Amino acid sequence: MTKTTVSVIKADVGSVAGHVVTHEKILAKCRENLGKALDEGLLEDFYVTNCGDDTELIMTHRNGEENEEVHKLAFDTFMDATAVARELKLYGAGQDMLSDTFSGNIKGMGPGVAEMEFKERPSDPVIIFCCDKTEPGAFNMPLFRMFADPFNTAGLVIDPSLHDGFKYEVYDVMEHKKVIMSCPEEIYDLAALLGTISRYVIKHIYRKSDNEIAASVSTERLNLMAGKYVGKDDPVAIVRSQSGFPAAGEVVEPFAFPHLVGGWMRGSHNGPLMPVAQKNAHPIRFDGPPRVIALGFQIAESKLVGPMDLFDDPAYDRSRALASEIAEYMRRHGPFEPHRLPADEMEYTTLPGVLEKLEGRFTDID
Repeated sequence: MTKTTVSVIKADVGSVAGHVVTHEKILAKCRENLGKALDEGLLEDFYVTNCGDDTELIMTHRNGEENEEVHKLAFDTFMDATAVARELKLYGAGQDMLSDTFSGNIKGMGPGVAEMEFKERPSDPVIIFCCDKTEPGAFNMPLFRMFADPFNTAGLVIDPSLHDGFKYEVYDVMEHKKVIMSCPEEIYDLAALLGTISRYVIKHIYRKSDNEIAASVSTERLNLMAGKYVGKDDPVAIVRSQSGFPAAGEVVEPFAFPHLVGGWMRGSHNGPLMPVAQKNAHPIRFDGPPRVIALGFQIAESKLVGPMDLFDDPAYDRSRALASEIAEYMRRHGPFEPHRLPADEMEYTTLPGVLEKLEGRFTDID
């Protein structure tokens, strides 16, 4: 049986009224390009959406992960969308595109990439998460709870197909290294790493019983690739659910708690991750607070059935209200920590210049 590949590739190539929302003409250009690729047989299906100022290309095909043609399609599509953004004088036109020449793989060129290849089950629900105004580590706590916490995922206790647990592939984005950790045996060690969300991030999760892929996350850190602040990373994730994986309700449950993540204004503040319907994925207050959307699909013969907007649900109204309250509390700190990130985690800052100015004025403490 031919395997299906789901590729989610995203980039901020320009937005309206600052870092708020992708323009419809950008989305239309992306649909046009992917439509041609569908007609030519490169893609089996696609869906174009946005979370805030980030454009997401959700694509299915049979070419495997890191396929050069698919990655070039995404690169060329974002470059064409950048041209549209420049014509409209949109804000941050092309800001995530660190190169204007494709070199075989879109990784390392600015856009974020989450991909997975699998043999389809008789019914294969997949949930795509897209974030704005935050970093890849924003998925650490939710994915830990989905696949390792029995208080979130009852299936870990009562479903034999989940009971053996899952393996986490964790990237150290500072040292460019990775480690695979097994749960539940190494659950405390895993938590110790994942709590440092700016450095250790989940890349893949696999079912231990058969090494089947369960989740994939974009781990690109734009500031590390560019050597300077060029925009927040705004990660995406693919999570499979049901029949040997957490149920769909268990997959979205962790986001009911709007946990604090790094990002928000200028990528330099902590704020609550607010679960919202796609129509409300346009961060405005202080460029935030950070947002996450969840789109549920069925995969059928490499076609996308859906999506269902899973956070477009009154059950999350209380979570959104709590996120607003947390945002109000954090904003009152102004430029002080813990609202502002520590100096070594800020995306860009004048602090080095301030310290240089004051260098001769610091004296020893008696």
